[in-house]
Amino acid sequence: MNKLTRVVVTGGAGYIGSHVVLALGEAGYDVLTYDNLSTGNRDAILSGELVVGDLADKDLLIKTLTEFNPAAVLHFAASIEVGESVSNPLKYYRNNSVNALNLLEALRVTEIGQMIFSSTAAVYGNPTQLPVTEEASLQPINPYGASKLMTERFLSDLALANDDFRYIALRYFNVAGADPETRLGQDYANPTHLITRALKTALGIFPQLQIFGTDYPTQDGTCIRDYIHVADLAQAHLDALRYLTSGHSSTIFNCGYGHGFSVNAVVSMAKKVTGVDFPVVETDRREGDPAALIAGCERIRKDLDWRPRFDDLEVILHTAWEWEKKLATRDA
Repeated sequence: MNKLTRVVVTGGAGYIGSHVVLALGEAGYDVLTYDNLSTGNRDAILSGELVVGDLADKDLLIKTLTEFNPAAVLHFAASIEVGESVSNPLKYYRNNSVNALNLLEALRVTEIGQMIFSSTAAVYGNPTQLPVTEEASLQPINPYGASKLMTERFLSDLALANDDFRYIALRYFNVAGADPETRLGQDYANPTHLITRALKTALGIFPQLQIFGTDYPTQDGTCIRDYIHVADLAQAHLDALRYLTSGHSSTIFNCGYGHGFSVNAVVSMAKKVTGVDFPVVETDRREGDPAALIAGCERIRKDLDWRPRFDDLEVILHTAWEWEKKLATRDA
């Protein structure tokens, strides 16, 4: 089998990773998912094989990489909740930074020289200009963003020191939606994402939806975010993988649409899509939340020729709503 079509995906049983694993399989790649299933779901892996393992287990990691011998690794495995990172920072530095270091050391041992890294717009903190471009200053305001930025630094330094190692870091803005064919979606026991919680509130799973902060310096006082559909983000990973394996240099891309919606606007759209006027409660700000994050995404559109198909908030919410209704039927 052609090594160039073999890839390992860490964290491929999670929300974003599983959509990428599915897209890779549909594109003809031979995929192995490496996941400890702490937050991911075995049933979410719809392509390739699974090795249940932790990135802290370097012996198993090296054994897996040696036997599968991929051309590249796509690294998703991480803790992702901003609020939790503020209250439990060491968890985030260990799981996101130390484990990323373990992975990079394993890549050096096994002589695998290409990696796609799942980074975040949280590395920008509170940007002074919007949209925020890849050249903006990096000043994360929470341990989640800081732990991801630390991994970006690992990657940059490793690439500078070794001509045989190249990487692409994809800085996600707010990922939402579900597979348009309703095969996959977000499936966490206690989701914190606004859209998921809004839809679960519409289903009666949660009694009310909390809005964290209405006094931000935005038009309606609520946070503004750039929401990107998970299927478009999955396509960005395939485009990035082709770009990297064709010999291009290491680089960083923002992943967003270049425009944002306030929390209030998302809630209004959720009520429209679901047809449910669910209860909403305003409460205090959460620590670590910037007022607004909107992607400058010219680079990814130009260099990767990335062509998103689902740049529509109503479409994003509709796909997520169909998935939530399917989950509710499954769990009934």
